[in-house]
Amino acid sequence: MTLNIHPVSAGLWPSLETLFGPQGACYGCWCSYFRLAPKQREVLSRDDRKQLLKDATGKPLPPGLIALNDGVPVGWVQVTPRSHVPRWNTPRTVSRPLEGDDPSDPGLWAISCFFIQSKRRGQGISHALLSAAVAHARDNGARIVEACPMLKASQSKSVGLFVGSVSVFEKAGFERVAERKPGRPLMRQVLA
Repeated sequence: MTLNIHPVSAGLWPSLETLFGPQGACYGCWCSYFRLAPKQREVLSRDDRKQLLKDATGKPLPPGLIALNDGVPVGWVQVTPRSHVPRWNTPRTVSRPLEGDDPSDPGLWAISCFFIQSKRRGQGISHALLSAAVAHARDNGARIVEACPMLKASQSKSVGLFVGSVSVFEKAGFERVAERKPGRPLMRQVLA
């Protein structure tokens, strides 16, 4: 498989829409889970959440990257400054910033979710997306990239792995810096 990985600009929106399908990936989330507070998400329809992500693809800093195999969309990773995923930063979340870190710091980035086409899971796409996400973050001023992946899922192809797998992040050189809930470490890679 030959992957081409690109930031999801407005021109690549149709590919992301195809990848996510009519339901919008992960039960209609459209990658709004970390972007919106629960009360905000609850009042929005699936179409509203879809429109929010589509609007984000038109901004100067895209909300993530898409992997294409011979032009066919096969995977996505959301990679943004922490300030773009406010739910990641609330005091009771396992992904909250370390003491002294400012989530509004433009150099502090988050890799918050993945979506891999179901028939392509287990083929190394998340590894390729993670590598590209780190490079994308570095190219856009990140000094630190963090993630809060899952140690184990009940099934290796579980939708619950949308946060990524600890083993994928360890292989990419991320280090565990906190663990507020068993099996969900906050992991970090310092880029500068």
